[in-house]
Amino acid sequence: MPNPFKPTAGKMPPVLIGRDGIVDEFTEALENGAGAPGRLMLISGQRGFGKTVMLTELARTALASGWEVYSETASAGMVDRLVAALNSKGSRISRASIAPSVGVAGLASVQLGSVELAGARAALTLREAIEARLKKLPRGKGILFTVDEAQAARTEELVALATAVQHVIGDEDLGGASDDEQHGIALAFAALPSIVDEVVSNKVLTFLRRALFFNLESVPLPDVRNAFIESSLASGKAIDKACAEEAAHATQGNPYLVQLVGYYMWQAAQARHSASIEADDVEQGIIDAQGQFPRAVCAPAYQSLTYAQQRFLRAMAPDYPSASTVSDIAKRAGKSMSWAGKYRTSLERAQMIRTADWGMVEYAIPYFGEWISTAF
Repeated sequence: MPNPFKPTAGKMPPVLIGRDGIVDEFTEALENGAGAPGRLMLISGQRGFGKTVMLTELARTALASGWEVYSETASAGMVDRLVAALNSKGSRISRASIAPSVGVAGLASVQLGSVELAGARAALTLREAIEARLKKLPRGKGILFTVDEAQAARTEELVALATAVQHVIGDEDLGGASDDEQHGIALAFAALPSIVDEVVSNKVLTFLRRALFFNLESVPLPDVRNAFIESSLASGKAIDKACAEEAAHATQGNPYLVQLVGYYMWQAAQARHSASIEADDVEQGIIDAQGQFPRAVCAPAYQSLTYAQQRFLRAMAPDYPSASTVSDIAKRAGKSMSWAGKYRTSLERAQMIRTADWGMVEYAIPYFGEWISTAF
């Protein structure tokens, strides 16, 4: 049988360890009709915590319920691509051009874009494109939009999508159909923690404050241990509780490390043509995972930060593996305590560090201390 562990970014693992509640909330929202809070979600988490996987699972759930799904990774032209996808069935899109111009409540109506069709020209708004697509769906079914890496999106494009969705929901209410017969709209964003406050504070995106917010955190180690045992056994290899405990401890509950350690220890046993994962396989799996994790998670996370945030993290390195006092960090950085307090708050919000004790902080990402100590 194939290796059950999937450390490739965004690839669905066999078990959504510790994330069942989010899927259950979304499934209930699809069943409960228009207005169910789970149809609007904000999913936050540091890199490697499974945001993309979570969006993929929500999409799979929606498809299984007879909904259509339009998934995008936020980048320039996101709204262009959504309009093109919504209109692709029955009309061939030769060129799409979106120029969002979104107003504030009480002002003139908005024009969200236009699309040129092959052989004909028509002005289409994103709102109109969504509504035209919904009319082709059975009653009670709808469309799920998922947007990954929302922190990379242009604000005007997020505004265009959110505004259009909000209008469509209102139009469905005006249609007079019961909640369970209305065409539905669901919207799920995934973003790094640092962007969430910025997104929901936008004056046109304030309806997102009503979204269900899920911050993906570390998975409890007993759950990781059990997942190692169950997934390995289902794939034809046994692992005893002690070995699974050791492997789980090495992951520190990080979802991506769970997949990395699982993948490499399984491969180590496979190389021996063994039907069981032994202590040596676990040890090799941990070594291989620790070699891959910094390049996949630590370096990108560090590079996404401001220079001042990076400076704060480097000033913690001399204390690793112990925690750092904020006063020592300020002294090493040559900065004031107010500077240190400001960037401590921003890095805690970004889930790069966490409070270890009164006046002390530590790295929140596994093996980040080893990586930054050797990289600089």
